[in-house]
Amino acid sequence: MPVPDGYKKVPMMFRAQIDGRSKLQYAGKTKDSQERDIDKWVNEWIDKAEQIPARDNKDEQTPVYGATSRKISWRFVTNGGQDDGIIRPVLGKAGIPFYPGSSMKGAFRNACERAEASGVVPAGSTDRYCGKETDLCPGILRFLGAYPTNDWTKGLIDLVHPQQEWQVKTMQTDKTPSGETAYSMVSLYKPTLRFAISSNQPLSDTEWQTIWTIWERALSVGLGSKTATGYGQLAEAPSAKLRKVLYSVGLKGQGQAAKLIDGSGEFRHNIFRASLRGHALRLFGGLTDDQTADQLVENLFGGLQSGEPTVGLLGLQFRGLEPEIKPFGSGNYAQPAYSVEGRLTWLLNCSLPESHQKALTNLIASLMRFAMFMGGFGKSWRRVDHRKFFEDYYESSYKALIGCHWQWLDEQSQLRNTKFASVERITPFLENVRATAREWIELQGITIYPNQWAKDWREAWHPSNVQVWSRLADSDEDSIAVSWFHKPYQPAIQGIQTEGSIYKKPFTGKIGTISRIIHRMYPVIRLIPDPNNLDKKIPKPTPKYLEILTIFPDDSQECRDFLEFLSTNPEGFKQVWGDVSV
Repeated sequence: MPVPDGYKKVPMMFRAQIDGRSKLQYAGKTKDSQERDIDKWVNEWIDKAEQIPARDNKDEQTPVYGATSRKISWRFVTNGGQDDGIIRPVLGKAGIPFYPGSSMKGAFRNACERAEASGVVPAGSTDRYCGKETDLCPGILRFLGAYPTNDWTKGLIDLVHPQQEWQVKTMQTDKTPSGETAYSMVSLYKPTLRFAISSNQPLSDTEWQTIWTIWERALSVGLGSKTATGYGQLAEAPSAKLRKVLYSVGLKGQGQAAKLIDGSGEFRHNIFRASLRGHALRLFGGLTDDQTADQLVENLFGGLQSGEPTVGLLGLQFRGLEPEIKPFGSGNYAQPAYSVEGRLTWLLNCSLPESHQKALTNLIASLMRFAMFMGGFGKSWRRVDHRKFFEDYYESSYKALIGCHWQWLDEQSQLRNTKFASVERITPFLENVRATAREWIELQGITIYPNQWAKDWREAWHPSNVQVWSRLADSDEDSIAVSWFHKPYQPAIQGIQTEGSIYKKPFTGKIGTISRIIHRMYPVIRLIPDPNNLDKKIPKPTPKYLEILTIFPDDSQECRDFLEFLSTNPEGFKQVWGDVSV
């Protein structure tokens, strides 16, 4: 006799990925349940899974066996491929997630081939260790994979939310484009992985050292899936020494942390890639047609534009202090906020001619400066951090947190990034950023035609599509524009002028709507003579800020009125880039 709703007695792990049974990728709750399918799947899994304790003794290394443990800096994911539509780990005995030996061998082979080609290891080392792929001759090494040795059960549910169309392209700012909804995946949060290799014959200590050196090269690329977005990178490894570093910089930031499905906050390393990808789209879209711009960005950052997965030229690593996550606000407005310091490094994923490497380095440096000029990284990047620049807002802490604030962290980073230290230098800075993007496009063999640009994109960086206004603020208390987003910028005077307001107007944006105005308070850093060496300059932070408004105008009356108001140079604002007409 059939059991009513018998399928509900079947664990989520063994249900089909269809409506009414199991929808793990869906980030929301189903109609008939207060618990998300992905939550139930994870809870059932970890309830039965076992743990592998970290060994108290040092990692073993005998003539036929070696192991090493390494910690991942952020998240680690391998795609088990066993459930349609969702990425989740490969599971081994007793439900323990693991990194397969086959994946480990592939990573080792690639690293060994590169080391062999560069003369780091003798010719024939790849065949000796891994065997020949063209016949059935096995290598001497067996790759046993890796298991997590710390508590891997925390923070497993990962939330992914692509927003490229919404952030840059679509004109309809109040509606998320199709395909850009949030979806869930499962990844391990900062696991410590224990990797093991064995040999079918005794090896000398010297050769074992060579083997582990090759494995370090494999680790430097990152392990598992989504490595280009910051997943699978080691917390401490000589990665920068083993890969070509294009650009490295110290950063300090604060803002609204990403909110996971369980309501907790997390600082996510992939915000840097998302930001630079978006800015590359803006810049390329203002120089060439939309399809070419999309392809150029995919070549740099990877993607699925061509229908097949593409590995981009760029990889990233972010290492720093443990981010501080604190709650802000209360009740329905409560949100997690981060404060973080670290070093962001952009790495080259493949070999390029020297001229291309130089141009790519210049492009990444320009994109990073452009990102810092525009507003920073992560959620709410289009607004200044109201806690820092709008005191009235901070005192009313029951409100939702708005904005972020980023700055260069160390003296070397400050010294290299003073391209727009005054209002007068913004125009040549932006022209230089555009010229650097143009150089990269032309280096790809693409001809740039003046009238061929992505005119249908909301935020294509073209002088007829964007305006930049700026003034010098004396301190963090001297932000003028921050109040314009909350109350009228122009009071009504009976018989003389009407009230001017951009508060919650469609082109200004609100929750669920992308703003066409970006507000930034950029810290001013001066270069002064080094007292110990008058031939050198050193950076000196000042209390001043460049207050910057970047506007992608629409046809609304509110937008026209606001641009007309700015043309009167309120509090020293003047236009520094874009079409001068209002």
